[in-house]
Amino acid sequence: MTTFHDPSTLTPAEARALFRAGTERPTTGWAQGHVQTNLLAVPADWADDVREFCRRNPQPCPVLDVSAPGDPTTRLAPGADLRTDLPRYRVWHNGALTGEVTDATGLWRSDMVAFSIGCSFTFETALRAAGIPLRHVDQGRNVAMYVTNRQCEPAGRLRGPLVVSMRQIPSDRVADAVRITGAMPAVHGAPVHVGDPAELGIADLARPDFGDPVETSPGDVPVFWACGVTPQAALMASRPPFAITHAPGYMFLTDQHDRDYRVD
Repeated sequence: MTTFHDPSTLTPAEARALFRAGTERPTTGWAQGHVQTNLLAVPADWADDVREFCRRNPQPCPVLDVSAPGDPTTRLAPGADLRTDLPRYRVWHNGALTGEVTDATGLWRSDMVAFSIGCSFTFETALRAAGIPLRHVDQGRNVAMYVTNRQCEPAGRLRGPLVVSMRQIPSDRVADAVRITGAMPAVHGAPVHVGDPAELGIADLARPDFGDPVETSPGDVPVFWACGVTPQAALMASRPPFAITHAPGYMFLTDQHDRDYRVD
């Protein structure tokens, strides 16, 4: 097994080898400078609904790649395997979470279509390069994620609420964070909300629906970005017979460079 001290310095291939060998860690801060993706794999007869749901809701669901039925590979990382190369997977039956595994090979059906969806961990490299602190990374925690009171636009059989990730940003750097992330629409882009969480229906920031609560510093402002866990909320609401996803915060590390997903 590859050994490491600082996961930010790993190549994506080194990180994937660790996950394939059984390492389970949230991937925020890993292989800095590279694109991370959410995974949603569904039977082929649900793929058109997922594709349309993502098209109608591009901010939480920016699709970067779609596999052929049964194919566990992705053009985002040639040679990688979507069944083994994430640190943790979730398994869904009829909209209910039925388990978490570190290897999905035995569950992968011959008709599974895998959607690779952009992840906000990707733009964290640019935020840190600009000197904007990331409290969850500094505290060794997963990012906090919340189900909101905003509904996504339904498509076919899929419907569900928007999920957001939250980062506490110093008040004098919020405008910079908005500008920097707004230049990366393929990984969720600019925030969907800044400030009062109650406007999103979030009652208590200390109790995220996914991920970990984060300690704040004086002058921090909660900033919320659309999150690629949104399709998992849609699974719960729409109840397809079977699906495989990443566990929230345990992403796929691609070989793609984040600079190639920035727009002027």
